[in-house]
Amino acid sequence: MKIGVCLKQVPATDTRVIINPTATGIVTNDVKWEINPYDEYALEEAARQKTAGKGTEVVILTVGGAQTEQRLRDALAKGADRVVRIEDAALDGSDALGYARALAAAAKAEDIGVLFCGRQAVDGDNGAVPAMIAEILGWSQVTWIDKLGIEGTSFTANRAAGGGAKEVVTGSLPAVFTCDKGLNEPRMTKLPDIMAAKKKPIVVKNLDALGLSAASVAPVVVEDAMSLPPARPAGRKLTGDAPSVARELVRLLREEAKVI
Repeated sequence: MKIGVCLKQVPATDTRVIINPTATGIVTNDVKWEINPYDEYALEEAARQKTAGKGTEVVILTVGGAQTEQRLRDALAKGADRVVRIEDAALDGSDALGYARALAAAAKAEDIGVLFCGRQAVDGDNGAVPAMIAEILGWSQVTWIDKLGIEGTSFTANRAAGGGAKEVVTGSLPAVFTCDKGLNEPRMTKLPDIMAAKKKPIVVKNLDALGLSAASVAPVVVEDAMSLPPARPAGRKLTGDAPSVARELVRLLREEAKVI
């Protein structure tokens, strides 16, 4: 069984984001890029499952241009065997569904048996693509997992259900899992692994090679503009005796902040 990992390059979490003059994206000149942090958990889980004998190969699936290849080499140094990078002009400006269709087609072409993804991407803070991939392929899916066991074609996964509660989900492969913090501890790369990664293959495919058309990835959702959140207003200090301060605080929360 081949194990797939969906991976995305994102700005580093400590990057200072600047919106470009046309409000269509960010200024990328001085941006430091990294593997999406949640995808690191997905990659580590894939590598561990292969080491445990649950899979024969770890294949990275990604959408992006040549500028992503250093991050892909990083992933190859952390346990992946090879990369399928999807690049096509029709994907520029596509949406989550378009990317999901491309990645699903790549997973099908590679005969992937289990697909790991991060629970969300930290750039747009979105997490729709993995669920869409599962629906397109007709596979089982479990989101936000922090524990996984695979035996043959069956799996048992633990996932956060909110409020500290956990759900235990069982099912059959093929399946898509989105990985949460706590599932594992991503490994640090070693020099021999970095050197070996330089020789591992990165295959580039366009939509035609995946049996898709430009129309199939045309965006359904279009982002008109991008902006930073409004500046936080200055704080206010209330003075006086405790009862009067409490009354004024309640009034402000009700009439100005409108949170109660």
